[in-house]
Amino acid sequence: MAAPTAVEKTMTKRTETLLKPVSTTSQAGESFSADSWTGQDCLVDFLEKEVGSDLKSLKNVGDLLEKLREENNVLEEQVNETKTHIATQYNVTGLVQYKQLFGAQPWMDNLGQTLNQVDTIERHVKYLRCLQHIEELSAPVFGFFNFPVSDDLISQGALAPCQGVPSIQPASSATPPSQAPPLCLPIQIMLLPLSRRFRYHFYGNRQTNSLSKPEWYLTQVLMWMGNSSTFMEEKIQPILDRAGATISAMVELCRGLLSLVQEKVASDASRLLYDDVLFCHLVEEVLQFEKELRSNQSYPAALPGLLHLLLEDATLQKWLTVEKKMAVEKMDAMLSAEGAWSSQYKDISDMDELKAPDCAETFMTLLQVITERYRALPCPSAQLKFLGLQRELVDDFRIRLTQVMKEESRCPLGARYCAILNAVNYISTILGDWGDNVFFLQLQQAAVSLGEEVVLGGLGVLEVGRLASLEGSLFEGLLALLDRLKGDMLGRLLEWTMREIADKAKPYGQDRWLSLPPQHDQSTMTLSSSACPMMLCVRDRLLNLHQVLSLSLFQLAWQGLAERLDNVLYQDVILSNHFSEGGAAQLQFDMTRNLFPLFGHYCKRPENFFKHVKEACIVLCLNVGSAILLKNLLKESEDEARDLAGAGDPPPESALNELGVYCLAPCDVLILLNLRASWPGH
Repeated sequence: MAAPTAVEKTMTKRTETLLKPVSTTSQAGESFSADSWTGQDCLVDFLEKEVGSDLKSLKNVGDLLEKLREENNVLEEQVNETKTHIATQYNVTGLVQYKQLFGAQPWMDNLGQTLNQVDTIERHVKYLRCLQHIEELSAPVFGFFNFPVSDDLISQGALAPCQGVPSIQPASSATPPSQAPPLCLPIQIMLLPLSRRFRYHFYGNRQTNSLSKPEWYLTQVLMWMGNSSTFMEEKIQPILDRAGATISAMVELCRGLLSLVQEKVASDASRLLYDDVLFCHLVEEVLQFEKELRSNQSYPAALPGLLHLLLEDATLQKWLTVEKKMAVEKMDAMLSAEGAWSSQYKDISDMDELKAPDCAETFMTLLQVITERYRALPCPSAQLKFLGLQRELVDDFRIRLTQVMKEESRCPLGARYCAILNAVNYISTILGDWGDNVFFLQLQQAAVSLGEEVVLGGLGVLEVGRLASLEGSLFEGLLALLDRLKGDMLGRLLEWTMREIADKAKPYGQDRWLSLPPQHDQSTMTLSSSACPMMLCVRDRLLNLHQVLSLSLFQLAWQGLAERLDNVLYQDVILSNHFSEGGAAQLQFDMTRNLFPLFGHYCKRPENFFKHVKEACIVLCLNVGSAILLKNLLKESEDEARDLAGAGDPPPESALNELGVYCLAPCDVLILLNLRASWPGH
């Protein structure tokens, strides 16, 4: 074989380099994968097929390259056409699918609603299966405890006609003010288990069925109402609203529960008519139940509760009888108590203006409690019966006070006598306030419109007319009797006080008023020694009366005392003596600087309550010239009283008014002027 040429050596070297099985790396230092070797195997197979081992056939490489290029171009065109066809087909397919989906949307919505309904039905079915399972579990319980319907109830036929559904009609002859419509069926069904529980526990021989414990079933019903309020308002009320029912779910539930209580209360009340203590307890619990029903549960006032059950003739008469009996017993107890005539607020000056003794305060509290008990009754006629009872009790208490007062009248200045006076004044004050109270004014109008004999009995047409026009009050007759008693007691108290003061004033009236020398310097004057016992007695009695009498009574007492003392001094001291200039000055000093200030603690101008003494001192202390002119004027006026010529002259009262004399008449002033000893020539 000939030696290979340079070209052949070069091609051989390149072929060996290409076919050399060594691993090469990329610039990043990573080895080629197996896919690179697969591409090289294809290239080697192609070269062996087209070129082979004959190196002379390498001259056909150019034709081979051109052929490959043409094939490559054909492939590229085919690839491009395929891409365009695929893209167009994809777009058309997507548009068709979109249109199909858009057209199917209503069907999809309908299908969704149907599926939701199916889901709801499935949940209801599950719920019903749960209920069925519960009933299956409950069946054995009913068979073994016979709960909640006991044998005695079954035998007594105590269940309502519709398997324990409560009826809203009370089991009593006392019908409510208005007949309410029957309960709606859903509420009746909801009340079934509560009705059964109520009858199980509060009827028959159960320990919870006790006549002495009505609060047990009343409290239980209130608890059911309270515990059910949220559920009824949030769950049941929206259902009723959607159904167009114009009712309140909570009110309907309360009506149904009330029917159970009404039947029970009516039954118990008839069994307690001969037991005063238990009957009173039942009434108290019913009143408390009614209060909580109206306030906490907001039960409408137009619907009946339990109070109409107490208005049955037998029940109402029993209530009135028991109220009177217990009130009389309490009056006996309060008047015989150890601290009956002392005030519990005697050490608290701000709260003791009325100085009411405990017996009087307890009695008025008793009347107030009776008022609160019958205030809520739905019948004005029944309320007026209780008002008549209250008036009877007040008159009874007044008679008792009068009896005790007569026992103490031998010592009107004693503490008990004054306490009785305070009691009468306290009761009179409270009744006067009640006469202006809206509740009693409404009862007053009801009494006039109904012609109630219990209240209006014995009143004439004029008195009834005054009540109708609200000029008078239902307590007017009692107030007149109490005011008469108060006036008599206060008058007796002042008479005893003035008797003591007048006795102390006798030496003062016998003083030497005519021989007293004139005092040129008033600052050196002192109280007459004969006036000291009288002044001390007045001071002590005022302090004592201020301590033992209520504020309003003390106002009347010191004013009455001042009026009586003014009359005594004017009659027994001034008109019974003659006065020198010094004597008149001493009298004025004793009165204005000593007596009047004793009353100045209780008013600003005490001299206005001693008008006779004050004006007499003015007349007696006039200077000689003014006294002569005044005396002549009064005499001329007296002589010419019937003379027409003197008709135009000013009356003598004008001159007296200028001197500050308003109370004394001109004839009285002449008498006082004649008592002066300091006249010219005397």
